[in-house]
Amino acid sequence: MALAQTKTPAFFLLFVNLVMYLLVTAISGWALSSAINNTFDSASALSINLQPGISHHHHVRLFPMYFPVGNMATGFFVFFSLIAGLVGIAASVSGLNNVLQWNTSNLLSSAASSIMAWSLTLLAMGLAWKEFSLGGRGTSLRTLEALAIILSGTQLLCAGLINVGASDVLSKPRYMTGRV
Repeated sequence: MALAQTKTPAFFLLFVNLVMYLLVTAISGWALSSAINNTFDSASALSINLQPGISHHHHVRLFPMYFPVGNMATGFFVFFSLIAGLVGIAASVSGLNNVLQWNTSNLLSSAASSIMAWSLTLLAMGLAWKEFSLGGRGTSLRTLEALAIILSGTQLLCAGLINVGASDVLSKPRYMTGRV
């Protein structure tokens, strides 16, 4: 009874998270590609205002890429969203396979990768809030922010369901699970 109550929602959430992580990766990849393509032209047109008393002979160091979309938090947000998206895809794909197997070792592996993906998604979500508070970003970045925020909740729920399933499988005697 507890098997179906935990296995089905976990499978559904893993699939939904897989789709959302694919979107996060696609949007982050687009933003990164846009930054790479436009860095030289955009950064060379920037005017640099030096503070009084600072010699003009000092070298000015810029972030390696200039993001023409968004604000000063966009670069960090895009990088960490891309990393969270890729780890989330890997955790979701392996989690779907592990939930179908529904045995102790697979569920524990899935729980660990799910918590890893959740922690990286939390980092991306924090940067999404920072970017949101600074303002001045386009629709694609707003979508990426929303996905990061939603995924931080759904990935936590998914990790919780997998952990509940793992503890349920661990608490059953061996002869009831069919594995000896």
